[in-house]
Amino acid sequence: MAALVVLTTTDKREDAQRIARELIERRLAACVQIVGPVESVYRWQGAVETTQEWQCLAKTTDDQYAALEAAIVALHSYDTPEIIALPIEQASATYLAWLAGEVG
Repeated sequence: MAALVVLTTTDKREDAQRIARELIERRLAACVQIVGPVESVYRWQGAVETTQEWQCLAKTTDDQYAALEAAIVALHSYDTPEIIALPIEQASATYLAWLAGEVG
């Protein structure tokens, strides 16, 4: 089983909480941590923007990634939400077993 951490950000804590809860209820992620606020600096429509955001870190499996991505797109308020998947290269066997049992 390949495990992933999927990152996304929102501009409201309540949106981050809603997305996290939906991903868990739909069994698309085993855990979603909400971190924030974080300050994001980026270029959008030709201008440099600085925004306070809340970051969601969703733990899932490679098999569930497509469904998780689709759910984030559907639930998100941004036109182009950040959705980045990073592989979990090393983790304890018991954690990975728990993660696998919680998604799908």
